[in-house]
Parts: sequence; structure tokens; C-alpha cells
Amino acid sequence: MPRRVDVRHTYERIGPHFARTRAYAWPEVESFVADASVDSPEAVGLDLGCGNCRHAETLATRVDRVVGLDASRSLLEAGRTRAGDRDFGDALTLCQGDVSTLPFRADAVDLAVYVATLHHLPSRDDRRASLDELARVLAPTGRGLVSAWSTAHDRFEDHDATAAEGFDTTVEWTLPDGETVDRFYHIYAPAEFEADLEASGLEIVEWELSSGNCYATVSGRTDVGAEAGR
Repeated sequence: MPRRVDVRHTYERIGPHFARTRAYAWPEVESFVADASVDSPEAVGLDLGCGNCRHAETLATRVDRVVGLDASRSLLEAGRTRAGDRDFGDALTLCQGDVSTLPFRADAVDLAVYVATLHHLPSRDDRRASLDELARVLAPTGRGLVSAWSTAHDRFEDHDATAAEGFDTTVEWTLPDGETVDRFYHIYAPAEFEADLEASGLEIVEWELSSGNCYATVSGRTDVGAEAGR
């Protein structure tokens, strides 16, 4: 099993090329942000695993300030460039950090996007800790969108999508010079994704499978105790 630092090093290595291939926000993110109820005039958005900030840009259409957090400095630099080129830099703060130990105060975030990142955390403890951290920083009326690659994807048709547990694997990234770099993934079984959310400090508002990914709209629970890190 790789360490989290190994995952970060992978994205430092492929970051510039990876960022150039990720131009557009996912439709599921656009729908979530468009449908979200944002009451505060000084609402704060959070993009966990922000990469090149394509989803931070979408958040910036609904909130006053957006924080983009990623472990990779090269991806954050790509996000900074995108924000300057696309005129949302004034609303954006970038932070290099760990999604399992967020450097933010409790109840600070009104709208959060945590997509295509959870599945890169090497251990289940890390993944659950990151979900608890999202619950901790969400405001009482806040909402988040969480996604992870799932066994229901066509790529993994040899695996039983009805199984209780997913599996770990690597997926190659090919650089322009032809070099390949392995990226770690935990491929979630849908039942496992739901179970990890239910075991966390998050409340599931709704969840679905879309384009081979598990998606859940979540809120922070008000009835959780120490087990959720409150």
C-alpha cells in the first residue's frame, strides 16, 4: 500500500500535464452547485482535492469566497494560473494540505465539493478521517458533494458491483513523452461508499451512481459525538 506522500509525489510529477487535460467541470458538480441553497451573503466554498480549480471556478459562481485545497503544489500552481486567466482569482484562496486533517475551523464552509480525490487515499482510516473532517468544517446549513470511482464503472466489469467491499488498484497515466506513471485508486463498491459515509460525521441527503462514480450530497450531522471527531 502506498503512503499518502507517495500519492502526492505522483501528482507533483504528472500535475502540469494532468491539469491541461482537465478543462471542464463535471456536469454533476455543476448541477449540485446550481441547485444549492446558499443563504449567507459571505458564503464560503471549499474544493477538496481542487487540482487545477475547474470546480473551484464553478463554486465561485455561487459563493463569495472559495478555498481550494490540494496536496500537490504543481496542481495548485495550475489552479492559480487558471484563476488568473478566467478572472476568479480575487475570490480564490489556495492551500496545500491534507484532506484528512483540514486546517480550517469548524462550521466554516457553506458549500463543498470533494470529487475524484477520496479514492486516492491509501487506507480506509484515511478515507473515513477525511469524511469526518468534511463534516467538521461544514456549517449547520452547509452541503457537500462527495464522489469516488466505483466498481459499477465499465472499466471494472470483471468485478462484482454488488459486493460489500471494493478493491485497491493502480491506473496508468501516460505523459507526453510516453512515460507511464501509476496512480493509486481505491475503487469503491457502492455499498462500501454508503457505509463509509454512514460511519462518518456526515448525513447523506441523497446519493446516486452516475458515469461509473458514486455521488452523495451530504450535510454535517448535528447528533454525532466524539466518534465523528466533534
